[in-house]
Amino acid sequence: MKNIAFLGLGIMGSRMAANLQKAGFQLTVYNRSAEATTALIEQGAQLASNPAEAVLGADIVVTMLSTPEVVKTLAQGENGFLSAMQQDSLWINSSTINPSVAEELGTLSKKHGVRYIDAPVAGSKAPAENGELLFLAGGDKTDIDDAGTLLDAMGKKTLHLGKVGKGSSMKMLINQLLAQSLAAFSEALVMGEAMGLSQDVLFNVLTATPVVAPVVGAVRPKLENGNYEANFPLKWIHKDLHLSTISAYEKEVATPVLNTTKELFAQAKKSGLGDLDFTAIYQFLKDQ
Repeated sequence: MKNIAFLGLGIMGSRMAANLQKAGFQLTVYNRSAEATTALIEQGAQLASNPAEAVLGADIVVTMLSTPEVVKTLAQGENGFLSAMQQDSLWINSSTINPSVAEELGTLSKKHGVRYIDAPVAGSKAPAENGELLFLAGGDKTDIDDAGTLLDAMGKKTLHLGKVGKGSSMKMLINQLLAQSLAAFSEALVMGEAMGLSQDVLFNVLTATPVVAPVVGAVRPKLENGNYEANFPLKWIHKDLHLSTISAYEKEVATPVLNTTKELFAQAKKSGLGDLDFTAIYQFLKDQ
């Protein structure tokens, strides 16, 4: 059984790491807030005091971190893990970052003799807990195959989308559409209620039409009950929209709807909703 280092134990990472433990992997874990490691330590994981210590002797390193800046800091900053990784070990970066940064990290890893896969995930808290994530992988197929048992312990399927950066490219598009779909539906819901249609009727009719994204049905209870406990915090989908705008700029693609959606979520975040679930965009529009 391979030795695994897991860095980043937030809503997603903690559940992914727990599934690796259930599958029998021996883990060394690191998180900037040490309290997030408690449950894993109680189940036998080893606690590292810094990123470099976490990866010593690891065959595979998994990172699930919040932003590209955090990934770079933990990889290259003080006690950075990249220079401490053993030759020919594998770094699986499941953090949601923009493709150009993924490519940069892939090149940097190669210079250190480390193999690199960008493998962000589609899915939120429940799929992470149930081991039903979809991995969107970019990198060498041999490396992805080598990580197959580990990825299967955390997800239901792994899609190999091409070279390093292509997994991150697909994740940008998925989260872009997710935010746009929820924003558009929430706006229609608010408008329909203002016109005197009941929320129940609006949901029943609109979700039965082909114009509404299927994800709306999945989050319907959150919208109906005003329960915005975070499965996917609003501040992070705003971050992902920002990363998409960076990619659009780099590729010289006009994205007016993306930019408008990004600013809408920015306003919601500024109003104090950043730590709530991204579906709280409905509440933000309703309160205007």
